[in-house]
Amino acid sequence: MSKVKPLSYLADIEPYLPGDFAVDGVEEIVKLSSNESPLGPSPRAIEALAGLQSSLQIYPDSFATELRKTIAEKYSLEPEQIVCEAGSEPIINLLARAYSQIGDEILFSQYGFIAYKIAALSMGATPVAAPEIAYTASVDSLLSCVSERTRILFLANPNNPTGTQLPFSEIERLRDSLREDILLVLDAAYAEYCHGDEYRDGSSLVNTAAGNVVVLHTFSKIYGLAALRVGWAYAPTEIVEVLNNLRGVFTVSAAAQVCAVAALNDEAHLQKNRIHNDATRASLSAQLAALGYNVLPSAANFVCVQFTDAAAAAAADLLLRQNGLIPRTLNEYDMPDCLRITVGLTRHCDKVVQLLASIS
Repeated sequence: MSKVKPLSYLADIEPYLPGDFAVDGVEEIVKLSSNESPLGPSPRAIEALAGLQSSLQIYPDSFATELRKTIAEKYSLEPEQIVCEAGSEPIINLLARAYSQIGDEILFSQYGFIAYKIAALSMGATPVAAPEIAYTASVDSLLSCVSERTRILFLANPNNPTGTQLPFSEIERLRDSLREDILLVLDAAYAEYCHGDEYRDGSSLVNTAAGNVVVLHTFSKIYGLAALRVGWAYAPTEIVEVLNNLRGVFTVSAAAQVCAVAALNDEAHLQKNRIHNDATRASLSAQLAALGYNVLPSAANFVCVQFTDAAAAAAADLLLRQNGLIPRTLNEYDMPDCLRITVGLTRHCDKVVQLLASIS
């Protein structure tokens, strides 16, 4: 046994479990467990990737200059306030590393993305989960859980794994009511699926006087680049400087950068994804609700389905898997009676409905 021991508080961490991708004895699999894009990446991104073959020996631009410029142009942001990383989760961990320590508290909603809890535990900070109302984050509940030790508040909007969403007016109220020395991190991984006057990702709050808001985005969802791992943060200049000082060198590959730029420049493919998701999610939700299942209102590219109890959810999970469809169980979120199902192709969603109808 090794005599080299890790920090004692790391023993409290249960690793993040990615969505399953295989079922024993089942050859043809449709993975509906990780909220991946069923339409795949932009054809422009595929073409850009092919163009890298002759330059694989060259290190990527560590500051993702062209990508940050393209993001800034598309979303009307300041490029020097953008940090790119290998997905948004590394930025979550960098923020926890930079702004929390042993004895501090990191706050999030009850059914918020589990990476927030893991980030807190990795720093020896205490994770604090604020109760939700009807599986939706509550600003009043979050504020009631703020203590003198609170250093960071993570809020996913729309939320994963529930899919529920808060209007921007509530995000503004949260920011305005929060102590200015608490970092408010708005995780907008599913923002591109949202539309309407009530939703904004929070970028407009970044350059206000308090300077305590960070907004996260990813290319893994609607842009279909999950395999390349690229995400970004929009933050006040001082926080960007801290993140750049902490992050590794060359963390965003050249492939990720050129494909992300190409994807950003293909608005038609983005709209195609959004239209498909809107229509297919609505149909899937309505059909499952008609069968008697409780389907949480979703603003993302998945639906969260609540069954009568944990045993019924487990039976539904087994049935879907045996027929080549893998949903996401939510036991680690203390939601054992629920399954999260990615909005896939129409035929895959139809098969989900057909199978769940047989046990409803």
